Amino acid sequence: MVSLGKHPLAKVFTLVGFVLLLCCTACRTEGVQGEYIPPVPDYSDGQMWANYPEAIDHEVDFFYVVSTWEFDWKTSEGLVCHYADPVRRAEHRSNMRIETDKIAACMAADCNFYAPYYRHISLHTWATLSEDTINSRFHTVAFKDVRASFNHYLRQSSRPFILAGFSQGAKAVVELIKTMDEQTYQRMVAAYVLGYKVTALDTTECRYLKPARAEADNGVVVSYNSTKDVNCIKSVIAGGTACCINPVNWRTDCTPALLHDSITVSVDTTAHVLVLKGYEGSEYKPVLGLINCGDLHSCEPWLYKELLRENVGKRIAAYRKGRR
Repeated sequence: MVSLGKHPLAKVFTLVGFVLLLCCTACRTEGVQGEYIPPVPDYSDGQMWANYPEAIDHEVDFFYVVSTWEFDWKTSEGLVCHYADPVRRAEHRSNMRIETDKIAACMAADCNFYAPYYRHISLHTWATLSEDTINSRFHTVAFKDVRASFNHYLRQSSRPFILAGFSQGAKAVVELIKTMDEQTYQRMVAAYVLGYKVTALDTTECRYLKPARAEADNGVVVSYNSTKDVNCIKSVIAGGTACCINPVNWRTDCTPALLHDSITVSVDTTAHVLVLKGYEGSEYKPVLGLINCGDLHSCEPWLYKELLRENVGKRIAAYRKGRR
């Protein structure tokens, strides 16, 4: 038997063993102190879609990205997870489905409706109020899923489409538009960025992020953030936004409009957000001190749903007319 200590490869074996030891130690550290990243969804699997039309009945598609539903949670091994897990946790899929079904009914009745499940970042991640943390987790995991699902959709359809999202889903819409080529952009009837910021830098970096100026312009971004007062703006959601249109009168100036006979809605043209008077939003409870704390974040799609449904129809009609 040859003594390993005298073997010519002894130093190599020793080095390899040391590296393996470090790796194993790192694995154990991950198991105790690390984070759990859920498995990647396969968008060729119908289970990874909250809504995917069985029959194509309309000329225009509606691609929707859901908002944030999950808090941080732990695996059975004690690892913390900052993401939804649509592959392994049916309850996460069920939560997202609540929202997508409501959006399909209130905004997309005349469209073929698509909505993917994805590993969205948690409410606790947003509550860090750290743009670096939010963007790192979003782009590392969540947006990869959204982009993969959108690319899968594009391979299946050549029809015009509406792109829409609420909150985190609206952030995903902004980022998706940044990835578009000209051919894809020409198919975009409009994009609805509900409850998230579109900054001046966004519009400078991407020529396809064109703020809506009227009720039926095409190829534009319809964006707004609702609040009781500009002092209630949450920076990670609406701070620095440069894009706002009033969904009641479809104006971008400060002209007020009356909603439901009792709510006055106007654009603050300095902060570029909606200011609502006569509405408390008490049906939406505060979450982690982040949302529904003076702002009216949770109301975005629902308070204006009749107006949004009508507006989708008008923008589709304008798109069809422009293509004749």
